[in-house]
Amino acid sequence: MTPEEFADRFPRLYHMADENAWPGIQRHGLLSTTALLDLFEISGKHRHALESCHRPASVPIEHRRHGRAIVRDQKPMSEGALRKCLVRMSPRRWYETLNGKVFFWLTAERLTRLLSARAYRKNAHCVLTIETLPLLRKHVDRITLSPINSGSTSINRSREEPTRSFRSTGIRSRSGHNDAVR
Repeated sequence: MTPEEFADRFPRLYHMADENAWPGIQRHGLLSTTALLDLFEISGKHRHALESCHRPASVPIEHRRHGRAIVRDQKPMSEGALRKCLVRMSPRRWYETLNGKVFFWLTAERLTRLLSARAYRKNAHCVLTIETLPLLRKHVDRITLSPINSGSTSINRSREEPTRSFRSTGIRSRSGHNDAVR
């Protein structure tokens, strides 16, 4: 599949962020939790709690130069359900894998389901709508797809090792080589 074929099927991608996230995204780009913690110089026990454990609520972080940001919650995940569905990995490794990624919905319908969920429907959000093709052309070597909603345990599916849960897109660069990260 080429970037153009993928973009024909999914012309836009959607990301939901905290309602006040836009200025930070404009300054630093759309960052994973891990990259945000690096930028804000969060370390030690505080970092471990945010990056390696379940976050039942969103957590504000502050930095003298970068200001304030919100590390989003992981409400759709249950520690107990996660332990039951993980295969050959710990919850800590799963959280760290997720926190090292930025996630997009492929359809407006999936985004709407998230925005309409009980945990989020009363809150304002910053919703990014991104043209797929330019993003693919710039980042095809860094993009992976997941066949499951990796941030939810409401449907009990087996979570494989991270290298198998997030798969190559199968999208080939213009050179014809599959440059996606596995």
